[in-house]
Amino acid sequence: MTRPRRSLLFMPGSNARALEKARSLPADGLILDLEDSVAPDAKAREQIAAAIAAKGFGRREILIRTNSPDTPWWNDDIAMAAHASPDAILIPKISSADELNTIGERLAGIGADPSVKVWAMIETARAVLDAGELAAASRNPAARLAGFVFGPNDISRETRIRMLPGRAAMIPMITHCVLAARAHGIEILDGPYSDIGNVDGFAAECAQARDLGFDGKTLIHPSHIDACNAIFTPPAEEVAEARKIVAAFQRPENASRGAIQLDGRMVERLHAEIARRTIAIADAIAAAGS
Repeated sequence: MTRPRRSLLFMPGSNARALEKARSLPADGLILDLEDSVAPDAKAREQIAAAIAAKGFGRREILIRTNSPDTPWWNDDIAMAAHASPDAILIPKISSADELNTIGERLAGIGADPSVKVWAMIETARAVLDAGELAAASRNPAARLAGFVFGPNDISRETRIRMLPGRAAMIPMITHCVLAARAHGIEILDGPYSDIGNVDGFAAECAQARDLGFDGKTLIHPSHIDACNAIFTPPAEEVAEARKIVAAFQRPENASRGAIQLDGRMVERLHAEIARRTIAIADAIAAAGS
């Protein structure tokens, strides 16, 4: 099943009011956070677990972001997340496939439901360099790996590559990670945009993320949701064209053809595959009423 992941909003797990508000936000997913947005002395494991148990998040995909495995909060974070049974657990600072396999073993050992997946944050130089190896861990079902979240701010801090408008210096790293994700059939989301009030800058970065191949973007403020959803939603004319391409290849006379002429241009079967993906995303968004 194709699942839209246009917008995943970080929500501080220590903020009960924010968790309640999240149930009515139009984001495709919510990341209930125990890391960056929560002070170390205000960990809100019980609050997050209670919020998930209370349900009411509807169609939204629910992830819990733990602290990284090298922190003193990791053991308690992963134990809570495993038993809360979100759709997935987002792990920061992952740098090796061995870490992913160990996390998978730990989740199995503490009885996490098999449906609970793992997402890895790509935030270190080593993670970028070894993105292919990390993505290949998804071949092992025990690792539970379903996707990456690219973390530009942490990468900037570690590599000293400056975060400038347009992210030109980061594009090689971004495309490397996108290729790794696609090669192994996992999802990949862009990191958040920090300048909350810069509407034009945010829209430009969303459009760039879409064009670079990201499935969606993580967000740090609810005001970004609508714009992000709009940019990552296939335009109506693109969906109509996709339906036309698929219909053309379904005609009996085209059943064995690798390429056909459509409206005066050459269209190959690979375009039909792209079209089916576009249609699947558009239909899933329509079914969700957003």
